[in-house]
Parts: sequence; C-alpha cells; structure tokens
Amino acid sequence: MANQLIRNIAFDLGGVVIALSYEQAVKRFEEIGLSDARKHLDAFCQQGIFGDLEKGIITPEQFRTEISRLVGRELSHDECRYAWHGYVEAVPQRNLQMLLKLRQLGYKVCLLSNTNPYMMQWAMSNEFDGNGHSIEYYFDHLYLSYQCKQMKPSPEIFRMMLEGQQSSAEETIFIDDGQKNIEAAKALGIQTLFPKNNEDWTDPLAKLLGISLIA
Repeated sequence: MANQLIRNIAFDLGGVVIALSYEQAVKRFEEIGLSDARKHLDAFCQQGIFGDLEKGIITPEQFRTEISRLVGRELSHDECRYAWHGYVEAVPQRNLQMLLKLRQLGYKVCLLSNTNPYMMQWAMSNEFDGNGHSIEYYFDHLYLSYQCKQMKPSPEIFRMMLEGQQSSAEETIFIDDGQKNIEAAKALGIQTLFPKNNEDWTDPLAKLLGISLIA
C-alpha cells in the first residue's frame, strides 16, 4: 500500500544519484599538481577554497586563481573541471529510471546537493546520463549549495528546499549518504533514508513509499 503522506522526495547527488569516488578525485587533483590534495578534499562537506566555491563565496575563476597559487602554476578552467569531475565514478541508470518513475507517479523530485559550478557544468550538459539528457531532465528542481549560498548540514538549505517545493517536512523524504546531513534533516522533522555511499537505494525507497518497481 502506498505511503499517502509523502509528496516530496529530495536527493543528494554524490554517492546517491551518481556513484562517487573520493580516491579518483584525490588522484586527479594530484595530477594537476596539488600534491596534498587529500588534505584539501572531503567526501561530504568541503573546506577552505573548496568549501568557499561550494558555498558560492568565490567564483570558479577565483577558485582557479587560488588553486593555481597553491599548485605553483597557472591552471586552466578545463584542468579544474577535470579534477573536480574525478568525483564521478559512474551514473547508474537504475537510479535515473527510478527518478523518472517517481515523477511519473506524481511525486515532487528535487536535488539537494553540496556542489559547485565545475561539477554542474558537466551535470547540466547532455553528457550527464550518456543518453543525451542533462540532470535537469530527471528533477523538478535543483537546490545547489553555491546558488543557495548555504551548505548541508545547515538547516537553512533544507528550509529553502521545503519552501521551494511548497512541501512540509512531514511530506518529505530526504536521501543522503552523509550522517550529519541526515541528522540535520531529521531535526527538522523530515523523513530520511540513509544508504551507504554508492549503495542501491531504489528498493528500500520503493518499500518505504509502498510502490512497486515493476512497470
């Protein structure tokens, strides 16, 4: 039996919608000359200039200038994008099909992500899914940290999402692989699903909603 209360479903990007590789990201930043990349990068919430980029405090050009200074040579926009794209291990088709199914069933489906313009340049392009569609094809709305000027687990970005979706906390499920983000959502009364990084969440979500995955 379907869960009649849930109307709005919010998804994290890395580790949930897309399979995320922290190690590949570290390797790529090292490739472009950031020898201590592991110290700078995080799987869930970036710090320093990386965090400033994802909070929208600095522009991609300012980030490029700052990381060039760290590396000791002038980096191009494409090199920065290449390094950031290291976080993308794969885009599982089962996840994308589930997003489309949820929308067909009438759920509001949105993305709530700590991310940055370099990552979204790829995600917003028709290269995103391998089938000629951008990420916008799969969501009603995108709540991106650098545009919202807030990062998870800040309560403010969750409130912005609820307001934008015109949904209450009780009507919303939030799916994220970061424990702090899950705790922040729960504190606001939002229902949550907490898969491990890159774990298949489609069946647990279907069971939670009381829907069938069989077409």
